[in-house]
Amino acid sequence: MRAPKEQRELFASLADGEPTPQQEALRGPASGLPEGFLYRPSFLTPDEERALLDAIATLTLVEARYRDFTAKRRIASFGAGYDFARNAPVEAPPLPAFLEPLRARLSAFGGVPEDELVQCTVAEYRPGTQLGWHRDAPSFGVVLGVSLASPARMRFRPYPHQKGSGERALVLTLEPRSAYVIRDGARWGWQHAISPTKALRYSITFRTMRGRRPA
Repeated sequence: MRAPKEQRELFASLADGEPTPQQEALRGPASGLPEGFLYRPSFLTPDEERALLDAIATLTLVEARYRDFTAKRRIASFGAGYDFARNAPVEAPPLPAFLEPLRARLSAFGGVPEDELVQCTVAEYRPGTQLGWHRDAPSFGVVLGVSLASPARMRFRPYPHQKGSGERALVLTLEPRSAYVIRDGARWGWQHAISPTKALRYSITFRTMRGRRPA
C-alpha cells in the first residue's frame, strides 16, 4: 500500500540536493560523539512533523514490556517486534503507508538500503518517561530514528560500563524534527539512554536485522 501522493510530495522536500548549514550532520568522534553516530537537526519541516503526529494519533500504542517489567513508554511495532522473555524477534503488522516516505528519507540519510529497514517502532514518551541504559537487542543491526514534538536528552557511555570508573556520559539533546543513525562503534561499543522527558515526545525508529546488509 503506497502513501498518498500529497504525503510522498511532502517528504520529498529534502530527499535530493545538499543540506543547508542548519541541516548539516554532526558525526562522531570529531564532534565528541561516538564513532558511528550521525545526527542531523532540522531533518523534518514543521509541516512534516505535524503530519506524522496526526498519523501517530490514529495508532494503538501499548505499554512496552521487558520480561516482568512494564514501562511507561507506549509503543507500536511494525515488521517485527521483540519478545524479551525469549530474546527473539516476533512478527508484527506491516509498516503503515504513512511511514513509507519517512523510511525512504532515513534510508538516504543513513546510507542504508530501504528494503533493509524491516523493523519500525513508534514510541510515546509522556512527561517523566525515560529509557534506561541499553544497547538495542542484538537481533537488530543499524538503528535510525527521528524525534518529534519535544526535546530529549540522549546520553552515551562505553560498553561494557565499568561501575565506579568515574567516566562521564556524553550528552546530546535530540531536538524535535531531528534524525540520527547508530551504527558501527556507536552501535556495539556504547550504550545509550533517554533521560526523563519534560514534555510529551514521540520517536520513530527503524532498524535493520543482523545477518542482512548492512550490519
